[in-house]
Amino acid sequence: MNINIRGDKIEVTSSIKKYVKEKLSRLEKYFENSSNIDSHVLIRARNGEQVIEVTIPTSRYTLRAEEKNSDLYAAIDLVVDVLERQIRKNKTKLNKRREVAQEFAFIPEDEEEYEDDNMIVKRKMVSAKPMSEDEAILQMELLDHDFFMFKNEDEDCFSVLYRRKDGNYGIISSK
Repeated sequence: MNINIRGDKIEVTSSIKKYVKEKLSRLEKYFENSSNIDSHVLIRARNGEQVIEVTIPTSRYTLRAEEKNSDLYAAIDLVVDVLERQIRKNKTKLNKRREVAQEFAFIPEDEEEYEDDNMIVKRKMVSAKPMSEDEAILQMELLDHDFFMFKNEDEDCFSVLYRRKDGNYGIISSK
């Protein structure tokens, strides 16, 4: 697994890099060809806490987890545990998707930050690949987001899947 580590308002020392690589290497056993997988690690300090964000885009899905703790090494341990739990929890669903042979992912193509009077502070361009509603729910859970935009293959349109306050899901579709 190729691990790209960068720090935001924090110096990433060689011992931190070594620890992150050692811990993330635990996840390699879950991937068929881990040498082709790039993981992105962002370490930052915010409000006296250390925050670590790990994103692992693959050809079929994207894993993402973020943890914070006053101790950076504890945050690293927590985020790896969360990622491992996500993989194990969704292993059955992911294996079923593998049989379908259709790749799906929601990977940012271009990300820009803006400051203007319209209050849009961030804009993302994404590549939305066709997927079913079930695949979109799985992808949203893997990313741990409250909403997910995808190309709905069942209705042949773009849809936004979102988590409702009651814990269920809702879909907004365009025609």
